[in-house]
Amino acid sequence: MFSYDFNHTGWRAVLGNDLSTGAVPAVAAPARNDDLAGLAPAWIEVGELSIFRDEDVDYARRLRAAGVSTELHVHPGLPHAFDVLLIGDEAGERHKAERIRVLRDL
Repeated sequence: MFSYDFNHTGWRAVLGNDLSTGAVPAVAAPARNDDLAGLAPAWIEVGELSIFRDEDVDYARRLRAAGVSTELHVHPGLPHAFDVLLIGDEAGERHKAERIRVLRDL
């Protein structure tokens, strides 16, 4: 599935030589901001088996600590990109319906 090497390749493509430096603009990686106050409400979902799980959970915690309304979903037993893997499946339709609910509530 989605590996650490693949993730590194993606970030290198976006950030070039700024990868792993302090020169990465916050707009490219919002979690690098020290102050998250005033950001728009967030809806974060991640598969329990995703390499991003801990990072996403920590970001949600930091948003909440900064007073940002945050809804976090960690889907048990699911990998990164579970939403794509479940297209057409009953579980996939439930996840899609949940996203539509969130978008309508914006």
